[in-house]
Amino acid sequence: MTATGAYREGAGTTTRGYWWWERRRSVALDVGLALLSALECALEGVAFAGDTGLPVPVGVVFGLLAGAVLVVRRRWPIAVVLVAMATTPAEMGFLMGLVGLYTLAASDVPRRITAVLMGMSLVGTFIVTYVRLRQSVSVQSGDFGQGQWYVPLTSLFMSLGLTAPPVLFGLYIGARRRLMESLRERADSLERELSLLADRAEERAEWARTEERTRIAREMHDVVAHRVSLMVVHAAALQAVAPKDPAKAVRNAALVGDMGRQALTELREMLGVLRTGDPAVTRGAKVPLTAVGEAAAAAAAAATEDGPRLHEVETLVGQSRAAGMTVELSVDGEACAYPPEVEQTAYRVVQEALTNVHKHAAGAKTWVRLAHRGSEVAMQVENGPSDGAATDAGLPSGGNGLVGMRERVLGLGGVFVSGPTDAGGFRVSAVLPAARGAA
Repeated sequence: MTATGAYREGAGTTTRGYWWWERRRSVALDVGLALLSALECALEGVAFAGDTGLPVPVGVVFGLLAGAVLVVRRRWPIAVVLVAMATTPAEMGFLMGLVGLYTLAASDVPRRITAVLMGMSLVGTFIVTYVRLRQSVSVQSGDFGQGQWYVPLTSLFMSLGLTAPPVLFGLYIGARRRLMESLRERADSLERELSLLADRAEERAEWARTEERTRIAREMHDVVAHRVSLMVVHAAALQAVAPKDPAKAVRNAALVGDMGRQALTELREMLGVLRTGDPAVTRGAKVPLTAVGEAAAAAAAAATEDGPRLHEVETLVGQSRAAGMTVELSVDGEACAYPPEVEQTAYRVVQEALTNVHKHAAGAKTWVRLAHRGSEVAMQVENGPSDGAATDAGLPSGGNGLVGMRERVLGLGGVFVSGPTDAGGFRVSAVLPAARGAA
């Protein structure tokens, strides 16, 4: 934190506990200079009192008062310079004049005021020096030319020597101080910007971790919900037909085993993808945004490449038929090569829609329609009203199926619509662009 600008104003009495001084060192310096200046002016006031016929104590007091003005040089530098010019005819206050001009040039006083006061001090010093030299130099008639040039040149050099060096040095110190303050403020500003960037990067990293956890949860839901739903349906059918048709019960038991093995296989593949990623990301640790992005991209790419394809929808429909559902599949148009994420999303939409039929409309007739339209692929799963005579398997519902389907479709730039039909059933429709979506 710097001690300039707004920080000075907000620092309160901690930094401004000594009137206009900021540090104890500044107080000691100004008080010391004021004492030296007062002593100098007091000594010079003795000679001034003798020249003017005033009592010596009056001259000493006048010198003490004039020299002590140097103590306010930081607060009122213009006043110090004016007092120094006023005491120039009395040949006192040389230290006050030098320090006053330096302080004026180093302060934030406008440069035009500094130039005017410098010119006035230069002229005043030149006049006093010229008069004193003219009185002390005896010009003979034969040496008139030499004496005529000696007095003005010497007066000019002396006035310049007493005025220019403190002003130039003060300008240099003031510029250097302002430069340092500017650098400090820029450093503070950069530090604040870096802190904001770090906070934003952390927020983006947390957002990326949340998105990856949501994607993993969606994948786990799609993999587990469908397989386990079919297993529960087959188990219910097995329980119903076991006493009457042992052969069919054996077939249902075999299907349950196949479904369980398929579910375990897909879960192992997904867990293997997670294990190959960055462990810090899977644990939700605070890591850089680049690491989160790379790990999330790698996991998503691996899951997409190893995921199901659109041509497996027929197998998916066959599994639902084997579970006792009446399903009709129709495909329009010629299939073409779609990106892996498009095929996987289309497969998951159909899969989740069939799972919802198993959960909420047991025994309902279902229609699955696929349409290849060149630039897009459309899918629709519609079921009729539930058959009251069918046995409800009692499958629980988490309420995330439709949400997950919508997120998948919209993530690829597609269109998703779902809702009940006039016939008492339910319809799920989705359209995906054939090219890569704007995920």
